[in-house]
Amino acid sequence: MTTRLAGCGTALVTPFSRDGTIDERALRGLVDWQIAEGVHFLVPCGSTGEAATMSPEEQCRVIEIVVDATKGRVPIVAGAASNDTKRAIALSRAAKAAGATYLLHTSPMYNKPPQRGIIAHYRAIADAIDLPVVVYNVPGRTGSNMEAKTTLGLAATPGIVGIKEASGNLAQITDILRDRPPEFSVLSGDDEMTLPLMAAGGDGIISVVSNATPKLMSQLCDCMQRGDWAGARERHFRLLPWMRAAFLEPNPLPAKAALAMLRKIENVLRLPLVPMDEKHATALRSALVTAGVAL
Repeated sequence: MTTRLAGCGTALVTPFSRDGTIDERALRGLVDWQIAEGVHFLVPCGSTGEAATMSPEEQCRVIEIVVDATKGRVPIVAGAASNDTKRAIALSRAAKAAGATYLLHTSPMYNKPPQRGIIAHYRAIADAIDLPVVVYNVPGRTGSNMEAKTTLGLAATPGIVGIKEASGNLAQITDILRDRPPEFSVLSGDDEMTLPLMAAGGDGIISVVSNATPKLMSQLCDCMQRGDWAGARERHFRLLPWMRAAFLEPNPLPAKAALAMLRKIENVLRLPLVPMDEKHATALRSALVTAGVAL
């Protein structure tokens, strides 16, 4: 039987201390809590982790901390994205040296390459690094969409093992699911799309909301994988207000605010990101309470 990357992977926030440095103690605590709550893999140094504001050395250190704290209990899918292919390869090599088990790469942002440029970017990374690569389609951040035929072409490339799909285009996603190779993982990049994507045969989610609700989001995926549709729907609807509140302002502002409410981290972000506007605090608290979070 082919094993695909599956279940709920948390797109980890990066905790910062009040002086702006990485809060190693808080990060280790988050990792332990996430694993104890049942998440299936962890994703440091993505957009939720504010990787765009970290130096390469800081990104490497975050991955090292997560790997050390995880102690092999779950896979580590490390973000190593750049719109400069050479830099993406260098970040990938550093992530491998830090102990990552997979790499997550976003389509080049800002440059807006054509589909053949996106393919060349990912294939250059896969050729250069001996770690499995998950590609990430997020048009809202990159300014370009990966078409289904592009994804399927990449799925046939050795070393490219899955996609995080955040286009919100269910027709595109189902085209990928219909024609993908058996070993290729299709993961949602949008929490609210997890249930429909998995119902269509997808494998799980790289989740923002599981930062604050890891058990419930992991259970939703577990229910879907074993065909417990009623259990999955119940968890989906319980999480729905939080899935929406998590994007009252750009990610990761609400996620960090939620974790600060839980006293897991300090609510510190790096410019140009700033803490969530206090006017959203009541709605955020209400959504978390609906999800069963004890504040």
